[in-house]
Amino acid sequence: MRISEIAALVGVTTRAVRHYHHLGLLPEPARLANGYRQYSVRDAVALARIRRLTELGLGLDEVRDVIADDAGHELVDVLGELDADLARQEAEIRGRRARLATLLARAREGRLTTEDELSPELADFFAELGTRETTSPMAAKDRELLALMETAADPEERDRLMAAVRSTAAAPGAAERAHEVYALLDALADADLADPRVDAAARALADLLPPELTAQIAATTAPADQTFLKAFLADFAPAQAEAVRRAMLLVSKKSKVSKKAEKAKKVEKSGAAE
Repeated sequence: MRISEIAALVGVTTRAVRHYHHLGLLPEPARLANGYRQYSVRDAVALARIRRLTELGLGLDEVRDVIADDAGHELVDVLGELDADLARQEAEIRGRRARLATLLARAREGRLTTEDELSPELADFFAELGTRETTSPMAAKDRELLALMETAADPEERDRLMAAVRSTAAAPGAAERAHEVYALLDALADADLADPRVDAAARALADLLPPELTAQIAATTAPADQTFLKAFLADFAPAQAEAVRRAMLLVSKKSKVSKKAEKAKKVEKSGAAE
């Protein structure tokens, strides 16, 4: 068989066959005197196996590992991992469809709002702080930022973000203090950068936010140059943006001091143990 014939027989393209040769997945067959490759039934069987494995969802590197293991033991492991991955995806899809069904029901009833599009975790957080009922412009911006962060974050970052958000909501008096901070920031809409209320708002915000949340904000929303954070703060009034920057700096400093203290305690305990 020529390359076009074996490709047609197995149901792949000639380009795919050549790619498998290039990657070493399919051995190059002997060539005839005229230079054409001459494929055998054995080659067709090998090519069909590659196709089956890729259709199962294996990557080409994984296919190479499976083929290299003639005993088939690694195939069992790889297929097991693939099955577990598909199970996770299936669970995520079921969750998304359930959420979509709720949104569709509310839309048909004419009761759908942008707040309904939030994840249940974030919606619960806003409900605990009571920020959905407030008319504070700063509270609205806060909801927009957290919603964007949750959407843009990868699964691991999202889990860390939600953990930080939950710790914030669980703090005693968090709702009352949040509303106080929003009021302080709202009052800076027309303030000058030299206004002493800027520093007061920054300290109040720093006291409200745990280090875990600000660290996660920095990790999730901004690369090294903090491009995203700059763009987000650009939507604030100058005095408001300055208060937020100062607050994050204060929390960062407190975090560093806390880490140094923890390190000193560990050294002290280690010395005592000796």
